[in-house]
Amino acid sequence: MTVDWLANLYPWTKALHLIAVFAWMAGMFYLPRLYVYHSTVPVGSETSEMFKVMERRLLRAIINPAMGAAWLLGITLVLTPGVVDWSAGWWHGKMAGFLGMSAFHGQLATARKRFERDERPKSERYWRAANEIPTVLLILIVVMVIVRPF
Repeated sequence: MTVDWLANLYPWTKALHLIAVFAWMAGMFYLPRLYVYHSTVPVGSETSEMFKVMERRLLRAIINPAMGAAWLLGITLVLTPGVVDWSAGWWHGKMAGFLGMSAFHGQLATARKRFERDERPKSERYWRAANEIPTVLLILIVVMVIVRPF
């Protein structure tokens, strides 16, 4: 199902979608890095409290709204005539990538709540490895959309 009048808005929808994705990704690259540093400072320290504020503001003011906008504009693109060839397979890979990114976003949000309560179930090493997840997912998504290998 597509909505014909969206075709006239396609360039704007695509541009706004990319802006939202860039903002989302910037936050997704930075928040795990904050967790790397936060996991190394003493619980209750002034530095720990500063990280809590930084993490909360990043998630609530940038990452969450950007993800919502990316999803909304992505759905709008899907509803635009001629944007997705449903017989092609590339969109399955893109969907796996953005669903994975959304799931990782959820894990980061849960971790922020745990840091807020001074819980540290994951190590610095874990967060260093997790910091690579958005990069891998972004590569998958970009290749699927631009190269469309299948």
